[in-house]
Amino acid sequence: MKNKIVKALALAMTVATVTMMGSASIYAADDAAETATEETADDAEAADGEEASDDQAAADNVAALIDKIYVQERNDTTDEDCKAAKEAWDALTDAQKELVEGEEASPEYFGRDTGDASQDDPRNQDEIGENELLVVSFGTSFNDSRAQDIKGIEDALAAAYPDWSVRRAFTAQIIINHVEARDDEAIDNMDQALDRAVANGVKNLVVQPTHLMHGAEYDEMVEAIDNYKDKFESVAIAEPMLGEVGDDATVINDDKKAVAQAITDEACKVAGYDSMEAAAEDGTAFVFMGHGTSHTANVTYDQMQTQMEDLGFTNAFIGTVEGEPEDTACEEVIAKVKDAGFKKVVLRPLMVVAGDHANNDMAGDDEDSWKSQFEASGAFDSVDCQIEGLGRIAAVEDLYVAHTKAAIDSLGTTEEATDDTEEASDDAAEEVTDDAADTTEEAE
Repeated sequence: MKNKIVKALALAMTVATVTMMGSASIYAADDAAETATEETADDAEAADGEEASDDQAAADNVAALIDKIYVQERNDTTDEDCKAAKEAWDALTDAQKELVEGEEASPEYFGRDTGDASQDDPRNQDEIGENELLVVSFGTSFNDSRAQDIKGIEDALAAAYPDWSVRRAFTAQIIINHVEARDDEAIDNMDQALDRAVANGVKNLVVQPTHLMHGAEYDEMVEAIDNYKDKFESVAIAEPMLGEVGDDATVINDDKKAVAQAITDEACKVAGYDSMEAAAEDGTAFVFMGHGTSHTANVTYDQMQTQMEDLGFTNAFIGTVEGEPEDTACEEVIAKVKDAGFKKVVLRPLMVVAGDHANNDMAGDDEDSWKSQFEASGAFDSVDCQIEGLGRIAAVEDLYVAHTKAAIDSLGTTEEATDDTEEASDDAAEEVTDDAADTTEEAE
């Protein structure tokens, strides 16, 4: 009996020992597994961190390349820099592209769809001939607008004056670089276009600016032409869209009247009204948003408001992105429309092109866009946008054609036009009609 008890105790102790050893092994295995899992997680987190760092570095490189070409001066490496920026962008993954952020750079620089660039014509060909009609625009990187608005004007001029070779120049190098980098479309700046004209033996140069007014961009254009005026036998600069500026807000002219009529007719047509009067009866106001300028020519916007009133358009309001003059700032225009009792608003750009300002500052979804500010005021039942530039309106194109004709006519025959820009006197300038273009010296 005693031996049985001893054996039983020994067996129990053995089982207990084995059980304890098994538990210890299980606990040790669990600890090892937990440690391995933690180490794997740490490794994965580190790898993710390295990958994220690599992604941001690649995006930052593209941002730096974009910022490098987002400049107003062309240099010896501009073409290479544009190409490098696009190649670097194309090498990014979709996730990396969303990380691109710089002083000026964003995913929209290359990623935003603005239409088909192949529909445009840079008009940078050689074999110009003796007579060149150089159409100078600020420019836009929005492909659809460039093709419809700027090219629309150029096409109209080419059709009207088949004996003159139409060529293009943009004054905004930032836009030229953007289009070149994104779309591989090379557009001449002023110096390039004028150098091309000289190299091609152009004798008679007529310059038609698509600018609205005699503002800062117009002045810079005239300065650039001044540096080349002795390279040609004759040079004439046509009037911008709205003609002479005038001294104060009360000064209007036939050009402003023609443009006011053209843009209101088109705005009514797009909105489904037969006339401005019919729109007014329906409680609809049209707000035409221009750029604005600190130049003395900013009075032009007040003159356009005067012109609208002179035509009897009580539901037409002029505003400016820059808020210059001050009474054309967005909040001021909102107050005017509200006080006039209109409950429906249609926003439309008072600009040659429907580019960044029209798409973003006017019709964008950000809280500071004009559409958002009009909606936030709570004063209107509806706020709609017409994103169309002036350049596609036939009546506006006809106005440019008329301005160009006056410039060509001011040259006379080729023989009579020799050294015209240097010899034109103040008395001769007074004999030119209101629509006649200034010569280079007169435009200064």
